[in-house]
Amino acid sequence: MRDAAVAFEHEIRVGWGDCDPAKIAYTGRLPVFAIESIDAWWEHVLGGDGWYQLEMDRGFGTPFVSMSMDFRSPVTPRHRLLCEVWPTRLGTKSISFRVLGRQGGVLCFEGNFTCVFSVAGKVETREPPRDIREIVEPLIRS
Repeated sequence: MRDAAVAFEHEIRVGWGDCDPAKIAYTGRLPVFAIESIDAWWEHVLGGDGWYQLEMDRGFGTPFVSMSMDFRSPVTPRHRLLCEVWPTRLGTKSISFRVLGRQGGVLCFEGNFTCVFSVAGKVETREPPRDIREIVEPLIRS
């Protein structure tokens, strides 16, 4: 496990293709940025194991079962988008995350995301592996 006790922030370069004619990020790109940031969080805390490695090498996945986002300020290409990610809950079969997206010190969006632990290649839930629980539990905050 990497230095996960420190707040994790994922940097995203918002590009021309992410934006609409009003020169702000398409609304549909904001959940993508948040999901990409959660994937980067997994890589950070597990030392390189993102979702693909969880599925392929560890035998479980974490598909989303719930997402909610509030938009506070437009996201533009002017500044890097910094997404802070942390787990808020680890249940018997799910994990929830909070994501805050900021540009130039301004809160642009905030969201809550819940994933269920599943058996790779099956539509079947499972408990999180013990090593995942041991890594995630100390990082949970509201």
